[in-house]
Amino acid sequence: MYPKLLELGSIPLVGQLTLYTYGVLLAAAYLLGLKFAMVRAKHRGLDANRVLDLGIYIIISALVGAKLLLLVTDFGTFRADPRELLTLLRSGGVFYGGLILAVTMALLYIRRVGLPLWTTCDVFAPGIALGHAVGRFGCLFAGCCYGKETSVPWAITFTDPFAAANVGTPLNRPLHPTQLYEAGAELLILGVLLWTERKGRPFAGRTFWLYMLLYAVSRFVIEFFRGDERGMVFMFSTSQFISLLLAPLALVMLVYLSRAEAPEPRRARKAA
Repeated sequence: MYPKLLELGSIPLVGQLTLYTYGVLLAAAYLLGLKFAMVRAKHRGLDANRVLDLGIYIIISALVGAKLLLLVTDFGTFRADPRELLTLLRSGGVFYGGLILAVTMALLYIRRVGLPLWTTCDVFAPGIALGHAVGRFGCLFAGCCYGKETSVPWAITFTDPFAAANVGTPLNRPLHPTQLYEAGAELLILGVLLWTERKGRPFAGRTFWLYMLLYAVSRFVIEFFRGDERGMVFMFSTSQFISLLLAPLALVMLVYLSRAEAPEPRRARKAA
């Protein structure tokens, strides 16, 4: 656990400058995911400039959406103490919020510029998995998204008082390393996505919706081990509830697209 990567002394007009590990890894996650998507787009003959623009829109939308869903799920805290709204500036937010808004923005942009819809989504899906895995290591260093107390041999114990003050991390207690659970799940999903692209009958949209399905299942399970405060919908956490909606939708889309009479080609023409 190392929430502060670098602290510089007092700087005129700025004050003390702190470089947070979470922020550095989050930036690295977005850039690595975007780079991976760009490489994949090139192999599929997509317009590089439009894919780059789309990636930037996705990053911005993901940041905003994640914070908006955090605001919704923890609205009681922010309403009780409006000063807590400042924490949104340094918080990564809820991944599902970023995913939902980013996908929505991407669909609108893809339609507007005429990129092949599902081929473009397939290009980005593994990059999302890769970036998310890196981002979860940022959560580990920051102490957020922590797990429940446990006695398993691989439990992790946080000791940094800053993390406790910043995100409420329980100190000196063995916890499930849920950040590593999710990072590992994302890397496993990434491997599955890349492996399945070489298997069976390919069709546009398969990689994207397979990612949605696998992530929904993994997130639903990992949520049982989370110990941080999250919003609830009925008896489920917000992320579990979204997973319950997303998994069957992904299954339906996989079946529908696999039966489409004219699936998009694996190598799409460049947009004019």
